[in-house]
Amino acid sequence: MSDARDGRSAVVAYAMNGTPLLRDHGYPARLVVAGLYGYVSATKWLRTIELTTWGDFDGYWIPRGWSKLGPIKTASRIDVPSGEVSAGQVVIAGVAWAPGRGISRVEVQIDGEWTESQLATSSSNETWVQWRHAWTAAPGTHELRVRATDGDGNVQTMDPAPPAPDGASGYHTRTVHVT
Repeated sequence: MSDARDGRSAVVAYAMNGTPLLRDHGYPARLVVAGLYGYVSATKWLRTIELTTWGDFDGYWIPRGWSKLGPIKTASRIDVPSGEVSAGQVVIAGVAWAPGRGISRVEVQIDGEWTESQLATSSSNETWVQWRHAWTAAPGTHELRVRATDGDGNVQTMDPAPPAPDGASGYHTRTVHVT
């Protein structure tokens, strides 16, 4: 009940863009709770809601080794560039997210040096935010990394972890060849 009462958005959706949900999108209803991974908070094909205690019920994924809580970690990724680019002005860009906390800063590391990027306006603290960084790319092979800082001042962890049981973590990295 604490997650239901902590101020985050929680919605039972039965329509999208003014029309009933399609089966692929969760008809007849879908539960969406901000800041929690989908298996905890984006239940599709919802027909009933049962109020129980935390210890008395495990959802589908819990016996399969996933975290019961499912909090979304502060994270970011690089969407462009990838592969090979021409020397000169190159945009490095992507998205960052920390639902419920928002993103206050995104930094890009190019060959070891961190530089702050430019953030787009986000519609709320519960959505991802686009970021970009203008880079004067010199010929050679370069390693790009990204890290985000959430609205509470917590910096994304550099320690890699697989998705199970509690969500992936680590800095997203790309190698770019500049010709």
